[in-house]
Amino acid sequence: MKLYDSFRAPNPRRVRWAMAEKNITDIEVVVLDVFKGEHKTAEYLAKCSLPNVPALEFDDGTAITESVAIVRYLESLYPEPNLLGRDAREVAEIEMWTRRTEMMLANPLMLSVRHTHPALAALDTQIPAIAETNLAGANRTLKFFDRRLAQSAYLAADRITLADILAATAIDFARMIKFKPPQELENLNRWYDGMMARPAAKAGV
Repeated sequence: MKLYDSFRAPNPRRVRWAMAEKNITDIEVVVLDVFKGEHKTAEYLAKCSLPNVPALEFDDGTAITESVAIVRYLESLYPEPNLLGRDAREVAEIEMWTRRTEMMLANPLMLSVRHTHPALAALDTQIPAIAETNLAGANRTLKFFDRRLAQSAYLAADRITLADILAATAIDFARMIKFKPPQELENLNRWYDGMMARPAAKAGV
């Protein structure tokens, strides 16, 4: 298998982080430069349908995109340490927090960066109002997550799961626009510091 990666993008980092947590070392990593359009070539699009990274290419030449889908596939091959749930209820709870994280935090922060950072103007027509609205939504979500983390060491379970990886990579990506969680969110900051101290947090950075 091959993982098509980009070190400038947050979604590929989710997969790299999960692979590091699971100590997966037998997948070839191919780094693409999205600023040079290496994810838009005819060859890449023939495999992946969309100009998205990450993508996981199978031995038969077909591929899947979407970071969560890739991690789900890898979890089926490398089940430990478990990131997606050990029984039906835990699977559902982790899925709930993963979707909340993606929709309420990760996507808003990524849109804030894309519509703010000068280097990304080459990829999108930047609209400041989009960044402002999404950043406000992300800050509301951080308050909600802080309340959750007052009750639990991690977002979705008694251990790190994919939901935590999605949230941590999103917050870290937003440092590009000098974003950081407010100091008064003590539970969130305790969790975030712990996440960034994990060896897997450095995967591919």
